[in-house]
Amino acid sequence: MRLSVPSGQESVDLATVDLFDPGLYASGDPHPIWTAMRERSPVHRQTMPDGRSFWSVTTYDEVNEVLRDHTRFTSQRGTLLSILGGTDPAGGKMMAASDPPVHTAMREPLMKVLSHRSLKGRMPEIRRLARRMLAPLADGGELDLAAAGAGFPMAFTGALMGLPEPDWPRLTRLTTMAIAADDPSFREGSSRGTLVAAHHELFDYFARHVRAVTADDRDDLVGFLLRMEVSGRPLELDEIVYNCYSLLLGANVTTPHAIAGTVLAFAENPGEYRRLTADPALVPSAVEEGLRWSSPANHFLRHAVHDTVLGGTPIAEGEALVAWLGSANRDERIFEDPFRFDVGRTPNRHVAFGFGPHYCVGAPLARIALRVFFEEVVAGVAEFRIAGPVEHLASNFVAGIKRLPVTADLRESGAGDLADALSTGGPLTFPAS
Repeated sequence: MRLSVPSGQESVDLATVDLFDPGLYASGDPHPIWTAMRERSPVHRQTMPDGRSFWSVTTYDEVNEVLRDHTRFTSQRGTLLSILGGTDPAGGKMMAASDPPVHTAMREPLMKVLSHRSLKGRMPEIRRLARRMLAPLADGGELDLAAAGAGFPMAFTGALMGLPEPDWPRLTRLTTMAIAADDPSFREGSSRGTLVAAHHELFDYFARHVRAVTADDRDDLVGFLLRMEVSGRPLELDEIVYNCYSLLLGANVTTPHAIAGTVLAFAENPGEYRRLTADPALVPSAVEEGLRWSSPANHFLRHAVHDTVLGGTPIAEGEALVAWLGSANRDERIFEDPFRFDVGRTPNRHVAFGFGPHYCVGAPLARIALRVFFEEVVAGVAEFRIAGPVEHLASNFVAGIKRLPVTADLRESGAGDLADALSTGGPLTFPAS
């Protein structure tokens, strides 16, 4: 979706806005809508033509309240708008679609294996992948950073999970189909058919993969899940499959779109990029600002466990609530000048990885990958230029960019590393197969 700066003069009729519509995020602009909701109706009900309804939660404090309090707002009925009005078959079996104590029992072991300490040894490999991704810029060529970025997290997450490399391109496409079934670049048949087919193929893939391996000889994340116990028992096959799907989806959702959104911000705010290249010590804070700015995971769904009140608004038991992270990360009450991209922003208490018990378990890996990537960017690139139309993903869940053509002026000190990566490994781009 466009990362715009509302003028304040936009006319927004909250009675007619449709935040469910994936097309809004491909060609429209939700930021004026969210700004109006934060000012006039921070907990706002939308009823769709088919009778389904949900509450949009747009302010930082209320978004955090919904995500933090599982005793009032459950994840077990599904966490994405695509499940609205139905029941998630992964409820209580997939970590993301569970509440404590089941969620805690699954999360705590995974937090150890996905901690920064456990993953920092992968930094050299991630650095090599980052150089391969940027390598086409070395000879003055054009790079579709969105297409290249789509393959970047799969190249280390796939290895971390022990998935065969020939499978990575299809898995990358399938995860995008699962969260952007309305996008014409990823739709295969009807939108509903695309979603069902993507889930079926992914679940079948992981079921076959899990059946083909044994826990004892696997030093990877799938082997860890096979050995993991919850409340004194091993995970069932469907629990392993659902969590493999969730881990892969999480990796492929956040990292590539944070990269594309941040580089687009660099091109649109060249003064901030010059500030960063002049002081590479700002890379960590620039990464956090890129996460806030792009907010790749756009929403999370919850359902009210019982009658309650949120922000002064009565919520009935069973009603759906959507916490809009992209809106919370622009809340004027929390972020000074929130529509300004600031590579040195501090404090920066963004919720790009969520909040509370469901704070993204893969956040350490995403931060490692993003910091290493942007260290390579700062070392090698003096300036980015947008080389053609930017295309946004039709998805109400992922604030994604599917096409971002760029060219760049390179820094003399870093160009050699990119040229070496181009000659030895070729570009890191997965075809849309």
